[in-house]
Amino acid sequence: MSHLQVLDLAQNNLSGNIPSCFSNLSAMTLKNQSTDPRIYSEAQYGTSYSSMESIVSVLLWLKGRGDEYRNILGLVTSIDLSSNKLLGEIPREITYLNGLNFLNMSHNQLIGHIPQGIGNMRSLQSIDFSRNQLSGKIPPTIANLSFLSMLDLSYNHLKGNIPTGTQLQTFDASSFIGNNLCGPPLPINCSSNGKTHSYEGSNGHGVNWFFVSMTIGFIVGFWIVIAPLLICRSWRYAYFHFLDHVWFKLQSFRLGSITV
Repeated sequence: MSHLQVLDLAQNNLSGNIPSCFSNLSAMTLKNQSTDPRIYSEAQYGTSYSSMESIVSVLLWLKGRGDEYRNILGLVTSIDLSSNKLLGEIPREITYLNGLNFLNMSHNQLIGHIPQGIGNMRSLQSIDFSRNQLSGKIPPTIANLSFLSMLDLSYNHLKGNIPTGTQLQTFDASSFIGNNLCGPPLPINCSSNGKTHSYEGSNGHGVNWFFVSMTIGFIVGFWIVIAPLLICRSWRYAYFHFLDHVWFKLQSFRLGSITV
């Protein structure tokens, strides 16, 4: 499928490894600079041309939202394999697709490292590798992607420093939470001994143990006070007698203040 520009296999039940033959998608290997608003298809007796302005309109979920592409569809290249059961590593052949704009492999069971050659994919505008089991460090070459406007590496097993680059530091911290990463934009400084800490964030899907412990403490304290009152009648009488006494004192104090 050398002319394929949009491959969307998201939200299926696909399993196994990602094939390495993706490098054969030659339409995604070179940056498309054509403004020709037509797509080409092989007919029985030659090549036929279809005007995209009048025929083709595709709704693509890119950068976390759905957009309709019509006139510029010929300029869009996308691979979406998200929400499947894919295993194994991300094949390095993916990095040969220098003309690819959008890459989404989130919500799978991918392992291994992010390919070092990802920095060669200079046309990438969006990368989503979130919610896999990727490990190792973020390749420093990812900072070379000057057109990158959306990045999500959250909830993997990545570690180390977030590479320094103008693009990476402008992303929200939620793009990196759920890993063992440090450095901006995360509020975790990288220590000199190389140790990092997992950061879940207050708006992510991680567990905020401070609020969990506070809630448990409130519930336990509440029942320590209330349970004896429910079980022991003499304690209830003593408790309400004490409240009546306090209320009487307060009323007497208030009336005394008014009289004065």
